[in-house]
Amino acid sequence: MIVSIFNDVIGPVMRGPSSSHCAAALRIGRLARDLMDADFNDVLVEFDREGSLPTTHDSQGSDMGLFGGLMGWDAADERLPGSPQALRDTGVNIRIETVDVGDEHPNTYRLTLRSARGEHHSVIAISTGGGIMEVLNIDGYKLSMFGDYHETLLYVIGNSADLVKRLAALPDIDEVSLHEHCGKQLVQVKAAKFLSDETIVELRKVCPILSVKRLGPVLPIASRKHTRVPFTTCAEMLAYDAGRNIPLWKLAVEYEMARGDLTEKEVIAKMVDIVCILRRSIAQGIAGTHYEDRVLGHQSGKFNDLMQAGRLLNGGALNRIVLYVTSLMEVKSSMGVIVAAPTAGACAALPGAVIAMAEEMKLSEEEMAKAMLASGIIGTFIATRWTFAAEVGGCQAEGGSAAAMAAAALVTLANGTLAQSVAASSLAFQSMLGLICDPIGNRVEAPCLGKNVMAASNALSCANMAMADYDPLIPFDEVVETAQRVAGQMPRELRCTALGGLSITPTSLAIEAKLAAKKAAACGTGSCGCG
Repeated sequence: MIVSIFNDVIGPVMRGPSSSHCAAALRIGRLARDLMDADFNDVLVEFDREGSLPTTHDSQGSDMGLFGGLMGWDAADERLPGSPQALRDTGVNIRIETVDVGDEHPNTYRLTLRSARGEHHSVIAISTGGGIMEVLNIDGYKLSMFGDYHETLLYVIGNSADLVKRLAALPDIDEVSLHEHCGKQLVQVKAAKFLSDETIVELRKVCPILSVKRLGPVLPIASRKHTRVPFTTCAEMLAYDAGRNIPLWKLAVEYEMARGDLTEKEVIAKMVDIVCILRRSIAQGIAGTHYEDRVLGHQSGKFNDLMQAGRLLNGGALNRIVLYVTSLMEVKSSMGVIVAAPTAGACAALPGAVIAMAEEMKLSEEEMAKAMLASGIIGTFIATRWTFAAEVGGCQAEGGSAAAMAAAALVTLANGTLAQSVAASSLAFQSMLGLICDPIGNRVEAPCLGKNVMAASNALSCANMAMADYDPLIPFDEVVETAQRVAGQMPRELRCTALGGLSITPTSLAIEAKLAAKKAAACGTGSCGCG
């Protein structure tokens, strides 16, 4: 799947502590629900013992997202925190087990669903970061599904070659693939819409079809046949620019127009909508938030009071940036609506820096959106070659990416050159290499809060350095390659497993135990909402 700014980098609009845990799990759940035609009464969820999920699925939102998806809910649905109990209340039996299967990816979900009528299906899927997921296996058939198409699955018997040939000849079909398992066959059809009942009737005349399943798209930007984008790396973008000094935001618009079959007006409007959501969330965070299962309380309000009274050290625009970053993190931790940019764990650094600085400069929401688009194209270069998942790359994949993206956005706000935008991204990412992921209390709050503030502060410093033509020395693409290599050298314990760093200090373990006891007590009284 070709990376989209709105699919993979700036989004999804969601609730929950972690996009790779919660939003991606929700999308997996939505597809599994479609596979069962929304009719099931038993769900078995299995996590590999060596992955990240056995120790984090409950506290970092996997359960909330997965079961919300199985309920058919949206990622921003206010009912999400109570999804496990809501699913049980429909009569569904839920089991979660840890298994030894040697899954390659740390965020692997294995689901087995059964219905009262005896139908059962299995799904193996992975969360790849920032809310993006990929289904790797359905009912033993190895395939690939990102949720960017209307997918029609045909379970067939006999010789399906003629069926595949007939499907490939139909108009508006983007891709047909045949998968085999244990002597049986599955035909996967990707298109802009499902195969109609009338088409299925005609196809049954060609080859016996045992059953038909229709799995709807879960991503905002659909894919289509023969999609081409103008560039996929920073070096390719600079070559495409060919010294014309096209503003980075314009290059981002050109990219997303090609990727999503959108007009320039549509691309900008989509990002303005996101900016509006973010500004509402910032105001909500400053006003005050509350959530029981939480390490930190409301702190941004006092910061705002002191800032307004002139009682903080003079940080200039940086103080407003810190305020907005912390308010967004508090909204995230209270299950409010945020935008994964590029992830939920690193949701605040980029928008907090951009919106705060734009307000200081008295710029419009459209100018904010253009800066966010500039950040988005930098993010595509990371997502195309690597990942935003801390479970794979540590916090350098989240906070480091956010810093690089924010630096480019800030240069864009200042009308810097294309070369300066790219230099700022390289400078910012270089100084975040090796950053580990070690959530205190097994919650995505601290040291995530400080790391988001650090990423935003880093972005501002590097943006100004780039505007003064400081030399980053290392091209951005090489920095991304280096981050990927560093991730491979990191111990598993330092990559979002709650098994290393600050997460295993005595205080962190005590906080985790206290939250677990509090949650258990609430569940015992039926007041937790989560089951």
